[in-house]
Amino acid sequence: MTQPTPARRRLDAALARLATTFRGMAAHPDDDNCECHWGSAEELALLKTPDVELSPDLLRRAYWAGDWEFPAAMLRRILPPLASALVSGEVVRLGGMDEAGRAFARGRWQQWPTEQSTAVREFLDAWWVVTLTDEDAEVPAYEVLAVLVEASGALGRWLDAWATATGPVASRRLAEAFDEWQYDLLCDDPPWRTWELTDDEEEVLRVELTAWLLRHAPDRLRMIGADSTLVHRLGLLGVAVPDRWDDPLMPSLVL
Repeated sequence: MTQPTPARRRLDAALARLATTFRGMAAHPDDDNCECHWGSAEELALLKTPDVELSPDLLRRAYWAGDWEFPAAMLRRILPPLASALVSGEVVRLGGMDEAGRAFARGRWQQWPTEQSTAVREFLDAWWVVTLTDEDAEVPAYEVLAVLVEASGALGRWLDAWATATGPVASRRLAEAFDEWQYDLLCDDPPWRTWELTDDEEEVLRVELTAWLLRHAPDRLRMIGADSTLVHRLGLLGVAVPDRWDDPLMPSLVL
């Protein structure tokens, strides 16, 4: 049996810490939602009852709903199962990675008591390290990064961790990410939507991501033998837009 890596052990410990820290938490007793569109009163009662196991569908509807009056209490209630579902890829299969990140943002977890906010931060950090270094990580790095940026409101700390993770797995994740992002970035568009940020703030993130890719990604992609066209298109991020269009290797979907 393969022994878990140090990164996996750290993530397992972070998940266990979330379970301990948020044991006994419940949704606010006065929170409510539409029975016609969200779910039944009985299901809402489950969210207001501590430590009752939630079905995957109820968990999904809890983090998808953006109209909770007490989003911090709701996030505390669902955090342990939501974190586990994120790590396992269940949230991807349910189609709600974007909404999961927004649930963190709406909950304003950075403002929580230190014990709670530290547990959340450690989970996010540990999940990112596994994503970048573990062959068996369930969720692509570009999906995880979008959640982390939404959840934290920042990009730099996650890129800094990627810069220091220089192994082949992290570099392959980088190639996969740029392959996913290339069409948006070559059109000077952000590669994901961050609903808690303004358009100007999103533009700052796009510029930061583009500059980071130009600095860190070309050599790493070449070292792992990434497709030469992909490497060339990465270099086009440093070319002014009018000249970029004339390059024969510009993706056809951009033109």
